[in-house]
Amino acid sequence: MKCTTPSLLLLGSLFAAQHSQAGDLLQWQDNSLTYLNGIDFTVDPPKQQTVTFEHASGWSFGDLFMFVDGIKYNTDATNGAGDGHTFYGEFSPRFSLSKLTGTNFSYGPIKDVLLSTTYEFGEDDVEAYLIGPAVDLNIPGFDYFQLNTYLRTPDGKRDGNNVWQITPVWSYTIPVGNSDLVIDGFMDWVVDNDKSYHANLHFNPQIKYDVAKAFGYGKKVYVGVEYDYWSNKYGIDDDGFVGSEILGGTDQSAISLLIKAHF
Repeated sequence: MKCTTPSLLLLGSLFAAQHSQAGDLLQWQDNSLTYLNGIDFTVDPPKQQTVTFEHASGWSFGDLFMFVDGIKYNTDATNGAGDGHTFYGEFSPRFSLSKLTGTNFSYGPIKDVLLSTTYEFGEDDVEAYLIGPAVDLNIPGFDYFQLNTYLRTPDGKRDGNNVWQITPVWSYTIPVGNSDLVIDGFMDWVVDNDKSYHANLHFNPQIKYDVAKAFGYGKKVYVGVEYDYWSNKYGIDDDGFVGSEILGGTDQSAISLLIKAHF
């Protein structure tokens, strides 16, 4: 039997489900809603509004992060599908070797070793399956720092050869006044090409201040900015993008104002 990437994701989920029966399944969770209003996007219309739901949780087998973006193009602009809106999401469970085996895998700056998986989905032809090794790192000052590596398998019309992707994820908190300034984000670096997906780098940090905590109304209601740099956006190089000389190519440098509330 050919062991495809989707099959590996399913096998990992079944193994985690069996393991979780021996202990408390859900250990912690955090949910949030974010509103973004940004400019200078490329490939898609340049002005966009986005509402994002995010979920992060810790489980007896590892952890889970997922998000869904609902995107509205400002003015009367449309995308390649001919409408003024779209959606995109990722579902990313990771399986901890320490939790699954009961063995301590920490060594030096390494806190844990994991199997990291992701399913990407959305409008049009964006589906992909990712799987590969990951480490959680203990770096002084950081709330967390993950380093995930993936073998990326596209699906649908853009089906092609597998490519490798490196994805660090981080969060850093700085006390400011009566509250906190949080700098967090991710970088997706696709390091090689296939016939339909060009090497690209997507760097997406947020800088935000907890205004609720600052004014004494609880905490975790943030205002701030998100910066979005993406070379060869969607894995499209300039030569493969019709009208790139007019629309500014496929390299993106966009900024958005944000409001984010955790619950």
